[in-house]
Amino acid sequence: MMIGFYAMIGKRNLVKKLIGMNIFQTSIILFFISTGSKKGATIPIVADGHGAVHQTIEAIQYVNPLPHVLMLTAIVVMVSTFGVALALLLMIYRRYQTLEEDKILSLRKK
Repeated sequence: MMIGFYAMIGKRNLVKKLIGMNIFQTSIILFFISTGSKKGATIPIVADGHGAVHQTIEAIQYVNPLPHVLMLTAIVVMVSTFGVALALLLMIYRRYQTLEEDKILSLRKK
């Protein structure tokens, strides 16, 4: 996580910043997925069969699917953000012929 954060803050190349942002987002997704799992637990699907009505359901036996669903949404947002950022970087490169932050800022001041 800190490698991605360092790349976002410390690097001057915009592509390196974008890669750092993806590393940071991926590490956060992995963190939430790892905290949302339990050893020995199963998926929360109860079959509608004979005798299923009379079974006692204990919540401790099941994995909460909410963190996994939210992380799937975060992955979709991450990929779409990456695509938009790449398109913006392409436009910046076409205009300024560089992706170095310092050079772009100096060209904008002129």
